[in-house]
Amino acid sequence: MRNWKRWIAAAGVRAIKTCAQTAAATIGTSMVLSEVDWRMVLSASVLAGILSLLTSLAGLPEVEE
Repeated sequence: MRNWKRWIAAAGVRAIKTCAQTAAATIGTSMVLSEVDWRMVLSASVLAGILSLLTSLAGLPEVEE
C-alpha cells in the first residue's frame, strides 16, 4: 500500500518546482520584462505542473516502498 500523504507531498513539491522553472524559462525568453506575456507564462507553468503530477503517477524515487 502506498503512503499517499508522502506521495502527495513529494508530487506537489515536484509540481511546484516544475511550475517555477517553467515560469523562469518563459520569462527569460523575453527580451524586455515589459514584453512578457504573463498569460502565456501562467498557462505554460500550470500545464507543466499538471504534466509533472501526471508523470509522478508512474512513481517517485522519494516515495519508494
